[in-house]
Amino acid sequence: MKQFWFKTLLGVLIVMALAVAAFLSPRQAEAYQGASTPIGVFITVANPPDGTNVRSGPSSVAYGPPIGHLNPGDTALALGKSLGGDWIQIEFSAGTNGTGWVYSVNVVLSGGELRVVEPPPTPAPLITATIDPTLAAAFNIQPTQTRMPTFTPPPPLEVPQFADSNTGPSFFGASGIFILGLALVGSLGLLISYLWRK
Repeated sequence: MKQFWFKTLLGVLIVMALAVAAFLSPRQAEAYQGASTPIGVFITVANPPDGTNVRSGPSSVAYGPPIGHLNPGDTALALGKSLGGDWIQIEFSAGTNGTGWVYSVNVVLSGGELRVVEPPPTPAPLITATIDPTLAAAFNIQPTQTRMPTFTPPPPLEVPQFADSNTGPSFFGASGIFILGLALVGSLGLLISYLWRK
């Protein structure tokens, strides 16, 4: 008789446990589904093998060093995008106001379209460039007022006229006499050398 009561009690407990499990399982499934599927637009780090940096604004130069890092496969809630769409603002706990910016080429966007958000102001540089006013004044040259140049016509072109003073070729000019003298001296030298040989 003990076995009968024991088996009956055990059967009732099993049926009650199954009923409780059947009652709770749809709620647990809904809770699990709600936790695994994020609501809204989100990003997933995809491209670089070492992940991507999170910055305080939409620039790798103007906003200083990175404020965090996301590894490949990491996801985050996307809040907006820059004007050109190159940067995406995400929910990031280490960032200013709980936000950060990632480069859009390094991530995959899922879940819809993003609105354009205003970027945060760039931080003031630690050293501001100052110019000595005295030095700047030395390079501030004011041009002097001058008259525009006027056109002055050139004087008329004068073509020289040459008159032919030679009426004809003259063999007995100064150069002709010199050539004739050289020819006579040469002939006389030739004659002397010829006679000298004989």
